[in-house]
Amino acid sequence: MAKFIKNTSVVFTLALVYLGCSDQEPKKSALVDQLETIFYADNFTSIPDKTFWVTDFGAVGDSTTLNTSAIQNTIDAAAKAGGGRVEFTPGTYLSGALFLKSNVELHLDEGVKIKAIQNDSHYPERPTRVAGFEMDWPSALVNVYEQHNVRITGKGIIDGNGKYWWDKFWGDPPRSGGMWVDYERKNVRWAVDYDCKRVRALVVYKSSDVLLKDFTVHRSGFWTISLTYSERVHVNGVTIRNNIGGYGPSSDGINTDSSSEILVENCDIDCNDDNLCIKSGRDADGLRVNRPAENIVYRNCITRSGHGLFTIGSETSGGMRNIEVYGLKAEGTNTGIRFKSAQVRGGVIENISFHDITMHNVKSPFQFELNWYPEYSYPEIPDEIPEDEIPDTWRLMTQKVTPPERGIPEFKNISLSNIEVKGATTAIYANAYAQKPMHDLRWNSISIEAEKGGEINYGKDWQMKNVTISIPDDEHIVLKGSKNIMLPEDLTLEVQPSNKADIDARMKQKIEKLVAQRLELGIIPVHGVTEEPIMEGDSISFTEEVTVYILSEKAKKMTYVEPLGDGFYMTPVTISFDKGTETLEVSGEKNHKWRFWIQRDTAPSSVKGADQWHYDKRKGVLEIEKEASRFKVSLH
Repeated sequence: MAKFIKNTSVVFTLALVYLGCSDQEPKKSALVDQLETIFYADNFTSIPDKTFWVTDFGAVGDSTTLNTSAIQNTIDAAAKAGGGRVEFTPGTYLSGALFLKSNVELHLDEGVKIKAIQNDSHYPERPTRVAGFEMDWPSALVNVYEQHNVRITGKGIIDGNGKYWWDKFWGDPPRSGGMWVDYERKNVRWAVDYDCKRVRALVVYKSSDVLLKDFTVHRSGFWTISLTYSERVHVNGVTIRNNIGGYGPSSDGINTDSSSEILVENCDIDCNDDNLCIKSGRDADGLRVNRPAENIVYRNCITRSGHGLFTIGSETSGGMRNIEVYGLKAEGTNTGIRFKSAQVRGGVIENISFHDITMHNVKSPFQFELNWYPEYSYPEIPDEIPEDEIPDTWRLMTQKVTPPERGIPEFKNISLSNIEVKGATTAIYANAYAQKPMHDLRWNSISIEAEKGGEINYGKDWQMKNVTISIPDDEHIVLKGSKNIMLPEDLTLEVQPSNKADIDARMKQKIEKLVAQRLELGIIPVHGVTEEPIMEGDSISFTEEVTVYILSEKAKKMTYVEPLGDGFYMTPVTISFDKGTETLEVSGEKNHKWRFWIQRDTAPSSVKGADQWHYDKRKGVLEIEKEASRFKVSLH
């Protein structure tokens, strides 16, 4: 059973509530029955028995001839004839954007590959929704755009040939060049995902009755398979291999976006972002559209490299409901069951069921972050950018949600059962909002083996039965602002004082102990949630607040790393203090609320660059507050 350190240094309220649950095997749900009735019917996406060969229309599978027109003419001929099956002889067919038509099947036999030409002009822009916002965007390599009764089948390959777009985004090696570096320099990193218009492999948009079966997708330039504003889509037996010849940014596996009656099953995903994902719009634009993702089942899939076995968000504005996820297996995926949102997203996420899932060597099996990636989620246009140089997409992205409370997302009525986790780093991480805690989560028959316990911030009414959390004796789960969280029965917790003076006193004792150990510590950051000192080279979980103790006679420079954005990539944070010039400098990529305690015998005459400062003569400590990611503060 779980181990728990008794003397935690965090304030929380704990009430143990026991929920009696049935131990019987779960029966097939009404939702699964409903979707199987639709998708397993003999007449689902019934295609006329006619065959149209692309070679008869001039296509050549030699990997160098451009075949866009030849393949599209074949598709159009099939549609004009009332429908039919488009076939290929073995070979590699270089192509730009292709548009499937109603009553047409694109069949790719084994040995057939459609390969994207690396030229933006071959992907005409069309109205769509990308990463939560409605805008014009380049067409995908293969498009089902406002059609019905369409099939894409066979053991062949759709090759997104994406490295051209990966390098366009962030250079090679990653984050060394491309638009990323330029946008970082201008402090608009949040816009590069939208302005660097990368070509997706396959998109189903405003379409219905679609079957995607058995084919493989390689190297998508952006999201791999997107199902947007669509109904009755069945994805079965699809393989995705994006990490070939590099790692593409935001190369999500299968995304369902504001769509309904979706069944994704028997897929095998290796990508460089969220493997299996559900979305429903972003911020003011997503709240305007207000279209939920609902009646969805993801089951019996394997995920390998990537950022999330199964992810909800970060685009949650339209809400999500009636979703069942089961039979999944994660092998080395960075994150397991993952919730992402932000305080401008809004949306109600409810009636979600996860069951019969295994995760091996997944660092964060349960990661629920509702204040996800602030530098990306809360964009601001820098004042120095002239009005006439601001694109319409930037204005769309920075439109404020009013009233602000409309932007707080609500996650509720979520069940997790029959889940096995081995080789994890952190057992549970959850971070919601005081205004809307993440509430009514039911955990049953779950086993977690992890190096650390984790934290639960602003949870309410979590019920657990037959849950074991195996962590080292000196680890613990930290609770903050939470109520009625039922942890495994053998975990004992001790309520700690809540006022700031007591917390400061405890931290002072910790620092004095470190100094007494004669460690060469001149700069000592302290994690805002765990309240543990951060050492040189440490890798930490994200914390919004950081307190830094500077022992000025020893202070020079220290560096640690923290998660960047979605937690998959890590980024360094460097803190330095030059005693000669009395300059404090911080360099990082994520915004924090910093609080510095600097030992000083006298008060400075001024402090430039701080948000607030105060000198405590009795303690001989200068207190400085600053909210930013990179800054300098000078003492005079």
